[in-house]
Amino acid sequence: MKPPFVLTDDTISHSTVEALQDLLNDAKMGKLIGIAFAAMYKKPRRSYVTNTAGELHRNATFAVGMLLVLVAKLLRQIISKSPIND
Repeated sequence: MKPPFVLTDDTISHSTVEALQDLLNDAKMGKLIGIAFAAMYKKPRRSYVTNTAGELHRNATFAVGMLLVLVAKLLRQIISKSPIND
């Protein structure tokens, strides 16, 4: 039986670095005005942080709506990988 989840390898996540660089560039150009995020750390033990900044910190209703869209996308990803698809 496959484990319910698999943790990422203990290496640098280049896709994470690229995504953060793109967001930082957009913020520096004034395109990005707010962010809501969850970030996963690997050391000293696996942990995470969640936070908001900018307009999404000031507008919690909009932030929750965006995060619900993210939850829906992640659930679709999980369901599509499930061995049992009804």
